[in-house]
Amino acid sequence: MDNKVMYSLSYGLFVLSARRGDKDNGCITNTAIQVTTDPNRIVIAVNKGNYTHDMVKETGRFTVSILSEEADFELFKRFGFQSGRDVDKFAGFAHTGKDADGIPYVTQGTNAWLSCKVVTATDLGTHTLFLADVLDGGVLSSAPSATYSYYQAHIKPKPAAAPAPSEKKRWICTVCGYVYEGDELPADYICPLCKHPASDFELLA
Repeated sequence: MDNKVMYSLSYGLFVLSARRGDKDNGCITNTAIQVTTDPNRIVIAVNKGNYTHDMVKETGRFTVSILSEEADFELFKRFGFQSGRDVDKFAGFAHTGKDADGIPYVTQGTNAWLSCKVVTATDLGTHTLFLADVLDGGVLSSAPSATYSYYQAHIKPKPAAAPAPSEKKRWICTVCGYVYEGDELPADYICPLCKHPASDFELLA
């Protein structure tokens, strides 16, 4: 199967944030969907490898910042291409607000935020699906929400011009633009920036 077929599914992009003790953290996610209006509930799916996943699972609380078309790549790099286990993603980042429980949400490059409380958690293997009540929220701007297609076409940097010919083959990550050089791309290779698998790499001419 051509794994790129999955790129045709339309979905938004979000910063999922949590707070545990005095530690704030957030990650990029592509799954936040309203499932009922009364009660007002959403579901989010979070990769178990994300530090934010563990914080949400332990505390049962999170915020969702809805990314807009005004978001820049630096925002994606901050919350998507590094781990909260290694860095404080909110350090030096002034564009935040906080919900009633002190959980941060992003106010730049976003058009709205939601504050949520987990109702149930379902194990999906690599991910956990959290069903949550929406407790609070607010509209931040009228900018359209960013979809994955918009991110690919307008936010993600285009590949740099190819350097002088090299004896090694080069593969580019179609998600973040990282280039791997080597004789072969290992089947189990994981992009060091965005953590996507080898199936998301293309061989450069």
